Amino acid sequence: MILDNEFVRAQFPAFSEPSLTGQAFFENAGGSYTCAPVIARLERYYRQRKVQPYGPYEASRLAGEEMDEARQRLAAMMGVATDEVSFGPSTTQNTYVLAQAFRQWMEPGDAIIVTNQDHEANSGPWRRLADEGFELREWRIDPDSGLLDPADLESLLDERVRLVCFPHCSNVVGAINPVVEITALAHAAGAFVCVDGVSYAPHGLPDVGGMGPDIYLFSAYKTYGPHQGIMVMRRELGNLLPNQAHYFNADALYKRFTPAGPDHAQIAASAGMADYIDALAAHHGIEGEADARNAGVHDLMRAHETALLQPLLDYLKDRNSVRLIGPTDAVAKAPTVAVALNRPGAEAAADLAARGIMAGGGDFYAVRPLQSMGVDTEKGVLRLSFVHYTSRAEVDKLLTALDDIL
Repeated sequence: MILDNEFVRAQFPAFSEPSLTGQAFFENAGGSYTCAPVIARLERYYRQRKVQPYGPYEASRLAGEEMDEARQRLAAMMGVATDEVSFGPSTTQNTYVLAQAFRQWMEPGDAIIVTNQDHEANSGPWRRLADEGFELREWRIDPDSGLLDPADLESLLDERVRLVCFPHCSNVVGAINPVVEITALAHAAGAFVCVDGVSYAPHGLPDVGGMGPDIYLFSAYKTYGPHQGIMVMRRELGNLLPNQAHYFNADALYKRFTPAGPDHAQIAASAGMADYIDALAAHHGIEGEADARNAGVHDLMRAHETALLQPLLDYLKDRNSVRLIGPTDAVAKAPTVAVALNRPGAEAAADLAARGIMAGGGDFYAVRPLQSMGVDTEKGVLRLSFVHYTSRAEVDKLLTALDDIL
């Protein structure tokens, strides 16, 4: 089955927006376009439901129901329980709240494993716990390939490790890490697992229940939705960690790690992400329960992305003037492509902008992995990232533009 790219693009108002005409978007790793169902739900909420939710009057009842719908449907698609999904202002904020909970729960001398492949959001909050008397162990990437080797993790695991944190894929390396294998290793050693899925989830919502991590984090604004951080917290761990919310919310798992009042409208609008996935499933004849529909859409997205990605990787890996970061096989990589140049990545991005290519340059909050791979962080990298709504014509346009500037 082949993804109907024209149908996909028709679900995104950005592609019919006059101000964006002629622009090919290749900075999706920084945030995706928003799909029409999310925009419609957000507008409806602000027009018709902008009241305190869960009250006895109609507008309030409907507001609460729409918030609950988002959590229910996203949980079902990811194969987890409804109350194991919670929302927060951002993934970075969610991670800081989690770090506070672990700080209160762990004993002095306990250890946490982090990587140097991560975006700083899934590294910095945990590293700061070293100041509180906990041991931080670093699972390091290969400085040439940027890859993590599970064998290196095994040597770091022992009975003192309480948590292993790693990315599903890095926002600069792009390699897709084997979550199931890594989670099994950590669990066998008695440790919990926290996966940063921000850079993977845009390429298909994952089967969190099947993969088995205890925490899975991603950002709705990168998965075609509003600016919310979404967190899966499995019940066993969630009930073990100290409550971080108001004391009277301690018995509600989806509230325990949300200290501040949530953004009601954005949570309700997140149900539009499920609307979109269901629309893709229906259009392509994918049937079954929510998790099966989601899995089918995930595979469609990945197949389309992989087919478009390989020509770009082949083009870049053979050029002596650039260093391609991460795998050269599209199957092993998300379509997040970083290249180190002999000049600042931001300059190259500006040159591409003049040719109708929207891309980015810099360190992308991935200073640690870039430094570990010997990349000059003052220059950073040029990052070219796309998702399933990207067309073959846009990739061809990118390759032509790269011929001009490299």
